Amino acid sequence: MTTLETQISANVARLNQRATRVVFLIAGIGMAAWAPLVPYAKDRAALSDASFGTLLLFLGLGSLIAMPVTGVLVGRYGCKRIITCGSAFLLVLLPLLALFSSPFSLALALMAFGASIGLIDVAMNIQAVEVEKSSGKAMMSGFHGFFSMGGIVGAGLMSLILALGMTPVHAVLVINLLLIALYLYCQRHILNERLHQPDTPMFVLPRGWVLFLGVLCFILFLAEGAILDWGALFLTHSRDVPAAQAGMGYAVFSVAMTIGRLCGDWVVLKAGRTATLFFGSLCAAAGLVLAVTINDSTMTLVGFLLVGFGASNTVPIMFSAAGNQKTMPVNLAISAMTTIGYAGILAGPALIGFIAQWSSLSIAFSAVAALLLVVAASARLITR
Repeated sequence: MTTLETQISANVARLNQRATRVVFLIAGIGMAAWAPLVPYAKDRAALSDASFGTLLLFLGLGSLIAMPVTGVLVGRYGCKRIITCGSAFLLVLLPLLALFSSPFSLALALMAFGASIGLIDVAMNIQAVEVEKSSGKAMMSGFHGFFSMGGIVGAGLMSLILALGMTPVHAVLVINLLLIALYLYCQRHILNERLHQPDTPMFVLPRGWVLFLGVLCFILFLAEGAILDWGALFLTHSRDVPAAQAGMGYAVFSVAMTIGRLCGDWVVLKAGRTATLFFGSLCAAAGLVLAVTINDSTMTLVGFLLVGFGASNTVPIMFSAAGNQKTMPVNLAISAMTTIGYAGILAGPALIGFIAQWSSLSIAFSAVAALLLVVAASARLITR
């Protein structure tokens, strides 16, 4: 290869990497934009807390339906077409979520919204694995850091626009303009290669090593879901924190995770994947133990901070491991692992609730910490 060809190849690789970061940013903004709309949707539908909670399950259901088949779709049509379709659905569905008022229409819109997020999520992670492998460097944590950053931007910008007095529909249209601009900026350099698997069925059960990685991802997402769904309740009920300040727990966790991921590629470069996964899982487990053993709200927040830092780079390492395994094609492996892992966010909070009902929320958090030790013990095996 000539010097000119090498420079062109390196430039294309950089553009692919930049496009991947922007796609993760788009996914984070799109997903988080829904959060500030929740109170408005609940008021329009005039539903009780319990009924609206049931309605929200349709979002997860849509993702769980879309994720298992997305790997096959990427194999047949390439990452770019699937990301483009998912993004287009997102642009249509966000305004509908700001308009619909009947429970039935909201349920359908939420299910379609979850499916669009599922399409983008799996496709962008397949692209991220391919881009990382072609670079020969650790890049997955940084990509996921842009998703976390997108979450902060999406929720923050939506909240700001709504606070300025704009209607939910107008606020969503502003977000849509941002998403369109970001997509137009990166679309030329989203990977478009097909994997040519015409005989692959539309649904493939995970097996062997991929199933094991999926179970570990379930544990890691379960830890995230524990803070997301139960952190505020733990602070109010067990640490006597006022309800208005209970959101600090997830805020601290979220900021720590974002910073950890944005620094994660450097950490992996210096410490290696094995050490990063091992000590990250231990740090997350220690954070949960600290939160439940010391009866002090400040130490509980420190514990949530440790969970955020510790867990920040564990899931990206799992995706890299799925990209390097030989048991299943990469696109199918990532699709299967993402589906199992995402089930941890959906089913995990209910599982924690059952344990809390049987004993206490402290015991439930301790059980999650014990599961994180399983991930730590598997670190060398996963990164071999």
